[in-house]
Amino acid sequence: MKKLIQEVRAVEEVAFSGHPMVRATHDRTIEITTEAHLTPRGDCIVGVGAARGLSQLSPSTKLALMSDDANVKLTLVTPAGEFSFMAKGSSSLTFENPRDLVIRKSSYVCGRTLAVQAGSSASEIPRDLVESLKSPKAAGALRIEVLA
Repeated sequence: MKKLIQEVRAVEEVAFSGHPMVRATHDRTIEITTEAHLTPRGDCIVGVGAARGLSQLSPSTKLALMSDDANVKLTLVTPAGEFSFMAKGSSSLTFENPRDLVIRKSSYVCGRTLAVQAGSSASEIPRDLVESLKSPKAAGALRIEVLA
């Protein structure tokens, strides 16, 4: 049986910090924000104080993501380990928001959307990884790999 190998078109990592209010219970999205503050309503947020928002991603990453055929491997890197899942790019992505990066299970796109049709949501992240992000001293990252 032949194994299908996909070439990586773009790779980028966005560093972020943990926060005591990280709950990761949302069943449709995952979000990382440059904001330092988090309230209980932010149940999809897994990291704060991100190094950059959606609008500051590299031009090569944005270009690679702006295709309906783009497959995206997203890896949440935490102090307790890594969690990877797949999503899709979209020709409708605009990369307007300077603060947030939102990954959606749906096909909905707005200026905050990084990827759509994700295979996982915040509520599906292993709980030990979520617990490791509840410390303000926790260093995390979102690795974005756009595959050809």
